[in-house]
Amino acid sequence: MSDVAEQRNYNLRDEIKAYWSERAATFDLSPGHEIFSEEERAAWHRLIRRHLGEGAGRTALDLASGTGVVSQLLDDLGFRVTGLDWAEPMLERARNKARERRRKISFRLGDAENTMEPDDHYDAVVNRHLVWTLVDPAAAFAEWLRVLKPGGMLLIVDGDFVNTNALERLFSKLGAWGQRAGLLKADTPSGSREMMETHRSILSRVHFSRGARAEDVADLLRKTGFVDIQIDTDLNEIHRTQAKNWNVFKALARKSQHRYAIRASKPSN
Repeated sequence: MSDVAEQRNYNLRDEIKAYWSERAATFDLSPGHEIFSEEERAAWHRLIRRHLGEGAGRTALDLASGTGVVSQLLDDLGFRVTGLDWAEPMLERARNKARERRRKISFRLGDAENTMEPDDHYDAVVNRHLVWTLVDPAAAFAEWLRVLKPGGMLLIVDGDFVNTNALERLFSKLGAWGQRAGLLKADTPSGSREMMETHRSILSRVHFSRGARAEDVADLLRKTGFVDIQIDTDLNEIHRTQAKNWNVFKALARKSQHRYAIRASKPSN
């Protein structure tokens, strides 16, 4: 195949996959990705219980499972978990962590927009920070509806990482100034300048390029066929536990962002 043909076939979804494959090496270094305290773990447990209840042996599909952080939270609560990710380096780390921690979680290579999982198979489908990256969320939501059992539940944890308010911009500027002056703790590196540019380029071309607002996501879920949709913006307990890992202005900037959980159900009949 010629270089021209290869470039023509290398689309946005391929770029996203390549980006997260490269990010795998440092993914767990960042607060907000890996969990750094039992206090934070407990806060996540309470969020999941609030929307899904105890696992009690029910099946859960963790989409874009990354290094397995959410999969392990679900496993803690008694779900039988399958983690699906399309980045092999992420899966390798997830499997290693599960093995080291003696977790019985199945991690498989797969696409969140075309899972290849059976119809009516899972009691719960869960994802964190996936929706904002979707190229075709309507198709993805239809896929998630398909693999859920009747009455099964979807839990999305996400945010608007595009639109910033005045407070967030102020805190970000103060944080950057404090780091340059050596007065504040530096942010955890999230990759090279080239990777940051790639991230911005991807974000400008996905479906939610103008920001994944909770109301817009919920509306699209409703149109797809989900029911009993609930938007939960009370993630303050999780934020407080994560904030201990950042400087004060970074924590305040994060708190100012539009972050949320959305629970939705597949109709029972």
